[in-house]
Amino acid sequence: MLDLLIQNGLIFDGLGSAPVRRDVGIRYGRIATIAPSLSVEARKVVDASNLWVTPGFIDIHTHYDLELEMAPGLSESVRHGVTSVVIGNCSLSIAIGEPQMLADIFQRVETLPHRLIAKWLKKSFSWQTPAEYLQHLQQLPLGPNVAPLFGHSALRAYVMGLERSLTVPPSKFDLKIMQRITADALDAGFVGVSIDMFPWHRMSGEWQGCTIPSQHAKFPEYAMLAKLCRQRDLVFQVTPNLQKLGSFVDILRMGSGFGKPLRLTILSALDVVHDRNLWRIFSPILLIWNRFLNGNVRFQTLTEPFTIYSDGPVSPLFEEFPTGAQINGCQSRKEREKLWQSEVFRRQFRQEWLNDKHKSFHRQLDLMAVVDCPEVSWQGLSFADIAHQKQQEPLDFFIQALQNYDTDLRWVATGANDRLKPRLAMMQHPYIFPGFTDAGAHVRNLGYYDGALSLLKQAVTTNFLSPEAAIYRVTGEPAQWFRLDTGVVKVGAKADIVLLDPKALNQPISPQVLISDPLLDGEPRMVKRGSDEIVQAVYINGVRVVCKGQVSDRLGYERLGTVLSPY
Repeated sequence: MLDLLIQNGLIFDGLGSAPVRRDVGIRYGRIATIAPSLSVEARKVVDASNLWVTPGFIDIHTHYDLELEMAPGLSESVRHGVTSVVIGNCSLSIAIGEPQMLADIFQRVETLPHRLIAKWLKKSFSWQTPAEYLQHLQQLPLGPNVAPLFGHSALRAYVMGLERSLTVPPSKFDLKIMQRITADALDAGFVGVSIDMFPWHRMSGEWQGCTIPSQHAKFPEYAMLAKLCRQRDLVFQVTPNLQKLGSFVDILRMGSGFGKPLRLTILSALDVVHDRNLWRIFSPILLIWNRFLNGNVRFQTLTEPFTIYSDGPVSPLFEEFPTGAQINGCQSRKEREKLWQSEVFRRQFRQEWLNDKHKSFHRQLDLMAVVDCPEVSWQGLSFADIAHQKQQEPLDFFIQALQNYDTDLRWVATGANDRLKPRLAMMQHPYIFPGFTDAGAHVRNLGYYDGALSLLKQAVTTNFLSPEAAIYRVTGEPAQWFRLDTGVVKVGAKADIVLLDPKALNQPISPQVLISDPLLDGEPRMVKRGSDEIVQAVYINGVRVVCKGQVSDRLGYERLGTVLSPY
């Protein structure tokens, strides 16, 4: 007898094949049989006559490492059809190291609520090695499957001690210890290593404002980790330093050359507002790199406009210039007020804001709009528009508004991927993965948990990809490249399946909304809704965990997902 029989669905196998109408039989959490018509007894029968049957989606760039410890169901992703997530990105993981040290590395980069960090620090912390961490993950009541990268910042701080990892080069002995621990971690089942060169990523705690440990490494250290991944054909994930051309040269050196190519993935390919031609360089670079320089390189892109919400002067967008980073380091409104009272500080903020050198965020006040403010009449208007009404210089008005209203002023700006044609071109590119969601990070600032569905919506409404090609891009293709045993509908595969209503895909990308999230003890969180009509059901390990927007009580309380190691 089958546990579940899904009848008459149009099956997309996750490999890009043309869909076929079949029945799918599931037993013991696996797909037991697929046939045109199954006459087999089943405990549960689902009629999928008007639905698509697809593999569960894979989110290749998340920061769920800490949230898994508190809410392992990861319902915000699962409700949108995600059944597998890659964690440990951008050098951030909790696979090794002392809890407070890891919290200091994580908290500011990911802008996680203080309450969530405190809750995690009170929990037991039992693992001593990366292998033990994998065992710990396997014991959690995982919702989706989890594929962990081994984070370089955690490794470096553990081996050198946090202070030395931020202030001095490693000794030869330090490097040997890092090499041994990383080799053991990869052999234990991590899918690869992540490093970070991105100068926005800063510490909290005792070393507040300092960039995180991975950014203090030099090329030989990065190259040593890349070599370990190359030898094992595992993933090496890199976040470059956009302000230093040398970081791209180093990445090119690591990801090119003779012999086995390095399985390298880089953040990120975007159509940025401040440089409207930048997106055009990704295709020729990737073509040359992969075809002529023996590369195996994949950039990542977001499947929708990159829109970030900010609370007054507290914003990840401010981390890229010194006075902005100084504001983000303040612990209270009183501390920020003290900064604003300084004429020297305000003058320096203005100078840095107007400095176009090395900027990643456009800083165009006509493209930055007020979402919420005690001045209700401002809502929906740009800072430039309000300044014009008040006959003030826009930047002077902006600084004054930040000073007067602090976090009572909430604003929004779109920094990239706002144009349809470049966005579709990048999502279609064979060497660019659609999947840079950052799910679980910056919980008050962004929420792209439905990245796969956003891709499918655009495929249906524009025909830039066939449905089977679009589904392949977020299932079988990343599974194959990351070497994960998931992402397909075939006999013997784990029964991680999504039932979609194709008629409901013919709609715009869903907006981000702010909720009070009980999983974060009531802290605010940006999320996505609007998938309820599309996602009729999500099954993990053959168990239905979502039904028309309703999340099952079993999600996060029963172990359904597993830790995915490279096949």
